[in-house]
Amino acid sequence: MNDGNTTQVATLAGGCFWCLEAVYDQLEGVKRVKSGYAGGDVPDPTYQQVCTGETGHAEVVQVTFDPQVVSYRDLLRIFFTIHDPTTKDRQGNDVGTQYRSAIFFEGEEQRRVAEEVMEEVRQQGLYPAPLVTELEPLAEFYPAEAYHDDYFVRNPNQGYCAVVIAPKVAKFRQRYFDRLKQPASAG
Repeated sequence: MNDGNTTQVATLAGGCFWCLEAVYDQLEGVKRVKSGYAGGDVPDPTYQQVCTGETGHAEVVQVTFDPQVVSYRDLLRIFFTIHDPTTKDRQGNDVGTQYRSAIFFEGEEQRRVAEEVMEEVRQQGLYPAPLVTELEPLAEFYPAEAYHDDYFVRNPNQGYCAVVIAPKVAKFRQRYFDRLKQPASAG
């Protein structure tokens, strides 16, 4: 029975988790975005450990969403427009396995949809180079330290936020204007 309060979770790695969080936080149907780590072999890693590139973890976001408002398929379509899925272990100047492009699926349905969206991206020729996005089952998600939460919102003038994140958010807002959360009306 669907009581209207059913949510699902998507776990995505597209470089710096601050960038992904800043975008998905603005998308209608997204209930929560939590930065964290997945895909590695060290239990409960810290940010400092993950930054070494030696834990095997990727910086990820877990996006909790209402599938009645935004589908997993749409989350993935947006994912492929807000990072470069053709550069192995890097996004811009961020280099290392922790910045890889990856989809950590939960269950057969998410795996199938991810494969279909990846094929869609290939067929559309959105990128001149082949996709290097990894597709793997989510074994464990480790939440990042609390100071990463709402990082862009809290630090918009910090250098990385102003130079790297702000342009990505602006591009997203322009392209998906009709999908943005609407401010609560007063009165």
